[in-house]
Amino acid sequence: MRRMKAFLFFGVLLCCVSSFALHAQSTAGSAEFDMTGFPLWAKDLRRGEIVALGSFPFAFFFANFGIDTYRFLTHNYDTRYAPWPFAPAASIEQTQSEKFRTLGIAAGGAIVIALVDYAIVRYKRSREQVELRDLPDGTPIIIRRPLYEEDDTPNGGN
Repeated sequence: MRRMKAFLFFGVLLCCVSSFALHAQSTAGSAEFDMTGFPLWAKDLRRGEIVALGSFPFAFFFANFGIDTYRFLTHNYDTRYAPWPFAPAASIEQTQSEKFRTLGIAAGGAIVIALVDYAIVRYKRSREQVELRDLPDGTPIIIRRPLYEEDDTPNGGN
């Protein structure tokens, strides 16, 4: 229980510090958020934060369903312990420790999903660097970009 509280505290602290660092480096007068001047680690940290927070509701749903199914199986298929969509009106609620366990599993699952996303992005980056490094000398490099950038839009962006 203590480890889970410490883990959650440091996770929230890391998210707050990364958001503060990104906000502190952004321009004060601009209404838009521009990520061009940030180091790669800050961009990766922000992406990990977004992926973890975005996947948390799904991880919580599946963790809750898994804990409920486990309770159903360990109580000899008693219908009072059935998982949510199959639970009767007089079902037995989870205990406080089971709720915290569900929250911890969901948070851990969301972090694992963010780490897997980071590993995939890092692998793609390294593969692109190897491909660029292995090109013969004098090979033109084609960089694709959108048709209209922010300041290139016709009619002033209207």
